[in-house]
Parts: sequence; structure tokens; C-alpha cells
Amino acid sequence: MTYEAAASAAPETKAPVLERSAVIDLEAIRHNVRQFVAIASPAKVMAVVKADAYGHGAVQVARAALDAGASWLGTAHISEALALRAAGIDAPLLAWLHTRESNFAAAVAAGVDVGISGWELDAVVAAARQQERPARVHLKVDTGLGRNGSTIAGWDKLVGEAMEYQDEGLLRVVGIFSHFAVADEPHRPETDEQIALFREAVAIAADAGVDTEVRHIANTPATLSRPDAHFDLVRVGLGLYGLSPFAEQSSQELGLHPAMTVRTLLSNCKAVDAGQGVSYGLNYRTPAESTLGLVPLGYADGVPRIATGGPIRINGITYPVVGRIAMDQMVVDLGPLDPDTARGLLGAEAVMFGDGADGGPTADDWAAAAGTNNYEIVTRISPRVPRSYVNEIPSEAAAVPAEAGTDAP
Repeated sequence: MTYEAAASAAPETKAPVLERSAVIDLEAIRHNVRQFVAIASPAKVMAVVKADAYGHGAVQVARAALDAGASWLGTAHISEALALRAAGIDAPLLAWLHTRESNFAAAVAAGVDVGISGWELDAVVAAARQQERPARVHLKVDTGLGRNGSTIAGWDKLVGEAMEYQDEGLLRVVGIFSHFAVADEPHRPETDEQIALFREAVAIAADAGVDTEVRHIANTPATLSRPDAHFDLVRVGLGLYGLSPFAEQSSQELGLHPAMTVRTLLSNCKAVDAGQGVSYGLNYRTPAESTLGLVPLGYADGVPRIATGGPIRINGITYPVVGRIAMDQMVVDLGPLDPDTARGLLGAEAVMFGDGADGGPTADDWAAAAGTNNYEIVTRISPRVPRSYVNEIPSEAAAVPAEAGTDAP
């Protein structure tokens, strides 16, 4: 059966508006990378794209970061690194968090550098023998964080074993690295202690004959605040996405551009009487006649359930979330509105957070509402929220290297 109206209708040419999306500005990523390249020089920049690039999309972010001057990529898991290789990305790439089930053979075959804390060394060497290809490893020393890495007491032994394997042609010690515990609190003396211990570990390795390509310990906050920690390479994670690691300084003050905007469409608006309860538990009741707006994002989408009071921007006005955040939705109290205005708001864009340039909400605002950090807010946005990308192709103007920000602490 043919329906004439449908058959004769002109094809839809306008791109559909997504019900909800996390919009990633790849030019913001490039801008941030250029900032860090300038700050860290002559040290190189590793763009850390673990956890699907903090929720921003690992392949897309990795390509943008490399376009803007990053020299290395970093992931936590080998599986994350292999996904980048499968996408055709051949830049130097380090993965550092492993279990005994990690696919070291695939890492060696794909030319993925492997972080070594101790036990992994024999497993990586076995994979190198199997592949008949030397592994590329970075030896990690624990300078105070208490997670991965060899203790300084065991460092001599690890370095010695690695050099024996290097002499056999089974591996190449490419780097030595560690990780800071409190670099986001620049006044803390422990960072000085960690730098001193790292220098000691580097000296021990040099005495054993290690000729490293890269020494690296600086994360985003140390890259911004501790030039003495830059060494040969800095690992930039949070700052790559335009977020500040410091409680006392904003992204804007650091010259960074937040790259993610999470938005949706208002799915319901209705007038209610004073005393209307809102959401599970009825922990909020309207103080007067009002209009409630329904925002179709909830904790299944990555909104922290605890973050009642988090801000939502609608038509240039920021409203706090009221009542308990549910799995799929949350509510804002829009105040008293006439019926025509309320009807006009149905389908309006509701922004959970963005770059804050218009005074709207940011990931930092949601972090404050949830009692967490901005890392968690962006990383937890779930796959149910589609990612979309803008500025995928660099503009000619943006390709000119930017000057580094001057507001680093």
C-alpha cells in the first residue's frame, strides 16, 4: 500500500536534535593541549585518554590532542590502548594498570609501552619471547602515593632485572615514572619529598646503565604549578578536558576551555499547587503555586543521585534541582508561570553543565552539589547519553600555536 503524502514528502534535510547528548568541542581540546605544550616545553606532553578520555571519547580526543601537539598518549588499561591502535592511531602510547589477565602479548605486538611496577616484568618478558619482539617498558617507582610502583627498597632489584632482560634483547627500558599524591594542593610539602625521591630513583637507574627516553611524574596540577617536575614528559589528564585541578582557581583563570556540554530537552512542564511533593521521598514541596519542569536525565545517565540542588540552565536562567534525583529524571521548580509561558518551555534546551561562558552551570558546580570532584562528574556521564562532536576539523586560525596561560599558580 502506498501513502501518497508520505511518498511525495520532501526528504528531511535538517539534522535531528538529540533528546539528550554530551557535546564535545574538539577545538577546546586542541586549545588546552596547545596551552600545555607551551607550559611544559621543552618537555613533551602525554594526553591521558583513559576511561574513554574521561567520558569525552578516546579516539576523537586522541586525534585532536595529537593534531594540537601532544607527543604521547596514555591509558590505564592495555585494552584501552589496543582500541586506539585498532582505530589507526600509531603515536607512542603507554598503559600502566594491569592484572594477571592483562593481554601483554597483544600490547607487545601492537607496540604499546607497558608500565612495570614489579610482578609484571616476567609476564611482559614472556610475551616478548613469544612475539620475538622486544617489549617497551616504563619502570614505575612509588614515591609516596602508595598504589602501583616499586618501593625504593625494591628499586635496585627491579632495575637490575630489567637491565638483564634488556641485555638479552627482550625489552627496552623506555622510561621511568611515578605519580603525585597531593600536587593539586600546591602548599603541601609531600610533593617536594616525592620529587626528591624520584630524582634518587632516576640516579639509581642511571648508575645501573639505564638510558631513558623519558622521565615523567607530573600530572595536570604539577604541570601547571611545578616546572621542576616536568622532566622529559608531563602527563595531562584533567586539564586536557579544560577542567581545573585546583580548588582556588577556575578553568578560565588557568586559560583552559571545558570541552563537554551535557544537555537535554525539557520533557514536561505543569502547574501545581502550593505544597506539591516532588520525587521519591517527597523531600521537597513547592512553597507556593508553581510550575515544575521535568529534566530527562538521572543517575542512569551519570547524574549523581546525591546532587539535589545541582544547577540546570533553561532559557538563560539557572534553576536548582529539587527533590530526589531519580534513575531517569530530575525536577526543577520554575516558579509561577502563566500557562502560555509554561507551554512554551516544553522542549526547551536544559543544560546540566557546559563551559560556563554564559554564566551557566559547570562540572565544578555539579561536583560541589555532589560533594565530589570535577573528574568524577565528566567521567561518570554514561553511554546512554550519546556523544556528539563539534569542530572536528581544526580551523586555520586555531592551528596557530597559542601562548600559554599566565595564571598558573
